[in-house]
Amino acid sequence: MNSLVFPLLLGGTQTAGDGAAGGPASFITSIVPFAAIIAIFYFLIIRPQNKKQKETQKMLSALKKGDKIVTAGGIHGTIQSVRESSVIVRVDDNTKIEFSRSAISNVEAAAREDKTEKIESREEKNDDDAAPDESGETAENKQK
Repeated sequence: MNSLVFPLLLGGTQTAGDGAAGGPASFITSIVPFAAIIAIFYFLIIRPQNKKQKETQKMLSALKKGDKIVTAGGIHGTIQSVRESSVIVRVDDNTKIEFSRSAISNVEAAAREDKTEKIESREEKNDDDAAPDESGETAENKQK
């Protein structure tokens, strides 16, 4: 029984009675599964984690006054001032709390995007109102 189990555990397909020695082929077949496991770990675990860490560092370095943030504890607020290793966040009208930069989980981009969309739509509306049409009249003159 032992003469059949131990060679299988050691990676060989030979039995104790075989006189053939393991050559380069058996070495390659025993290394391939380990290389495959390392590649799987790299592409499924290590690489995405490194990407996420770089994105987080980029976000934390780009913090500025007025950004709406959410902390790791779930506190929502607006940045009042930025320091080297911390930020002061206004949570309520008279409440300000100092947080470490690493405690910030994300910056709410929706508020920033809404502001830029409103500004762009106002500019487009103003451009449309002042632009003359084919007859040479502006939209304001037509309404009168």
